[in-house]
Amino acid sequence: MKRPLSMTAFGRGEFGTTRHWIVELRSVNHRFCDIKVKLPREYAALEEKIKKAVNAVFARGHIEVLVSRSDSASSAPQPQVNLPLAAQYLACFEQLRERFILNDDRPTLTWLAACNDVLSQQTMEEDGDTVWEEIAEALRLAIAACLRMREDEGRALREDLLTRLGSFAATVETIAQAIPGLVSKRAATLKDRLDALLNGNEIDPMRLAQEVVILADRYDVTEELVRLRSHIQQFTAFMALDEPVGRRLDFLLQEFMREINTLSSKINDTEVIHKTVDLKNEVEKIREQAQNLE
Repeated sequence: MKRPLSMTAFGRGEFGTTRHWIVELRSVNHRFCDIKVKLPREYAALEEKIKKAVNAVFARGHIEVLVSRSDSASSAPQPQVNLPLAAQYLACFEQLRERFILNDDRPTLTWLAACNDVLSQQTMEEDGDTVWEEIAEALRLAIAACLRMREDEGRALREDLLTRLGSFAATVETIAQAIPGLVSKRAATLKDRLDALLNGNEIDPMRLAQEVVILADRYDVTEELVRLRSHIQQFTAFMALDEPVGRRLDFLLQEFMREINTLSSKINDTEVIHKTVDLKNEVEKIREQAQNLE
């Protein structure tokens, strides 16, 4: 099994001797492992065994298991004639004829066939262990096919997510590189405004320095950038794990969005705001894809 696995997949397995069993698995996204089993009513007792076998392989997803069978001629119900019972019915008809002096014709084949239990169907008795072994093998084949499809889909999702994450990381670094220039630009703008307000009077250097410090502190997003870089590293590390990571990725993406919102609220700059909007859009795209992972 090569993770990460997609939760969207289909698998089919067939096996049988006297009976031919067909098992189909359909899997779609779900927060938990939700398994629904449909099988012939007479085999309802096997539902829990089937769920246990599926749950042992898959950690998440809404999984529908459809079990059906096609009977061979030898295993189909066989019609049976109860000759002793038919003879008893005939004897009763004769007694009625003699007792009530009836002149009706003798009982016909149609009459006899309509009598209870003269004709019946005998179902071949089955060995429960053999039935389960055959269903279990068909189920194993269906699970294997479903798992292969999950692996293929998971591999494609992993490549797409890492590509998107790379684009996200590049935008974060673009913002980080722009911050020092923004502080200098805002400090120069502040000085120009103060010059205009003072009408040519000299500005107190200490006062100007204090304002610049306050401005720089307001634009300080070092913590947010450090946490975003850490989240990017964690995301990449999760994608390399050989275990279910879908829930952890979903939580991590919430933290991505939290840091982006804080960053955008601190920096009141049009260009940076546009970049943070790009980051949010990329996070949403990543989230949509990550929700397909087990």
